[in-house]
Amino acid sequence: MAISRWNPMRDLLTMHDQLNRLFDESYGRSQSAELEYGTWSPAVDLREEEGQYVIEADMPGMKREDIEIHVESNVLSIRGERKFEAESQKETYHRIERAYGRFTRSFTLPSRVEADKISATYRDGILQLVVPKAEESKPKRIAIKG
Repeated sequence: MAISRWNPMRDLLTMHDQLNRLFDESYGRSQSAELEYGTWSPAVDLREEEGQYVIEADMPGMKREDIEIHVESNVLSIRGERKFEAESQKETYHRIERAYGRFTRSFTLPSRVEADKISATYRDGILQLVVPKAEESKPKRIAIKG
């Protein structure tokens, strides 16, 4: 019988790997599936301006037709798909770093916005959504009498 030194980190890493494998199997996800379908999500900036919220999402190389925007129960959802289109079958790629595939981004809107007046523009690969605030949510100055 050989005596070996106990290493708690080795046991912890083994347990970590086993848990990751368990969750991946439970949800039917694997690394090959991620590479096959692509995992990406457009970068988004969200800012508040006077009277409105502005959401800007980077979606380079996408067409307007490939983007869907929905509002339901104060949740704004942006869905789409960036497709990989090889120009020619004769090309040999040595590296592909840009991600492709379907994506969904969802944002919970404040309760006091005018969802029916949301506007969207798409220019130079940037989707911009303007969400107007409702009149009652805008700050009002109250004069003191007396």
